[in-house]
Amino acid sequence: MKVHGKDVHVAGRLVRIGHLDGDKYESLKDPAAAIAALRESPSRIDLLTFMQVLPRSKPDYPYPMEWDNLAALPVSTFDHWYTSVIGFKVRNKVKKAAKNGVTVREVPFDDAFVRGVSTIYNECPVRQGRLFWNYGKDLDTVRREAGTFPERSVFIGAFFENQMIGFAKLVSDQDAGQAGLMHIVSMIRHRDKAPTNALIAQAVRSCADRRIPYLVYSNFSYGKKKNDSLSDFKEANGFERKEVPRYFVPLTPVGRAALALGLHHGIAEHLPESMLAHLRRLRESWYSWRFQLAQ
Repeated sequence: MKVHGKDVHVAGRLVRIGHLDGDKYESLKDPAAAIAALRESPSRIDLLTFMQVLPRSKPDYPYPMEWDNLAALPVSTFDHWYTSVIGFKVRNKVKKAAKNGVTVREVPFDDAFVRGVSTIYNECPVRQGRLFWNYGKDLDTVRREAGTFPERSVFIGAFFENQMIGFAKLVSDQDAGQAGLMHIVSMIRHRDKAPTNALIAQAVRSCADRRIPYLVYSNFSYGKKKNDSLSDFKEANGFERKEVPRYFVPLTPVGRAALALGLHHGIAEHLPESMLAHLRRLRESWYSWRFQLAQ
C-alpha cells in the first residue's frame, strides 16, 4: 500500500507491522499526516515503524522510540578516506584489486547489468552460513527488485576480464544527507581479488563526488549479536556505529498491547545470545553438510 507517495510493506499475522519500502534509506517528511492516513486506511496496520536518517540523530518526533544503529562512514573527500581513515591492510586490498585486473565504475541500470547481477546471485545458495535469499531468482524478478528508487540510485560494477564479478547499489535519501548500500555482493570464487573492497572505495568516491556526507552500510550490529566478520569488515573500511531513533507508532489497540508487551520484536530478541550463537553454528554446519552432499 502507499501513503503520501511512499510504499508501506506489512508483515506479521497476529501483529501487523508496517514499514517503509527501503526502511533504512527512506524517511517520512510528515509522520503525523502519514500516521493519520494509515489510521483511516481500510488495510489494518497495528504498528508503524520508521527510522530517522542521518545526519539527524537526535529524536525529532514525540512517538515511542527505541535506539537502532547504522554503520555510517562520514565522507568528505576520497583522498581523506584513503589516506587517513582506512588502515594499510584495506589500502593494500584496494590496490590488490587493481593489480589483479579488477576495474570498478558506475554503470547504467540496463539489461547487461541485470544479467550480471543474476549471475552473481546464482553463484551459490549459501552465504555467511545461511540460505542466500536472492539465489534462484529469474531475470524479471532481479530487474524489478534491483531497479527500485531509480531516480536516487547509483549502480556500481566490479569487472574482471569483461565479466561483472561484483556490484553495489547506492540509494540516497530525499535530502541527500546519506547514501545507503542497499546491495553489495561479489562472487565468492573471485574473493581473492578483493572486489568488495574495490566496490566500497568507489562508493566512497561516488558519495564524495555528489557531496553526500554519509555512506551507510545497513546496521553495524544486529540485535544481541556481537561483532562478527561483517562488522569487523565495516569497521576496517571506516564505518562507525551511529545510534539513530527508530519509532514504533501504535495504530490500533492490538498495536498498543503489542508494544507494551514487547511483541514488536522477533522471537530472537527474547532468547539469550549464547543460545542464538549456538543455533547459528548448527545452521551453518547443516547447510555446509547439505550442499556438500548435493554437489
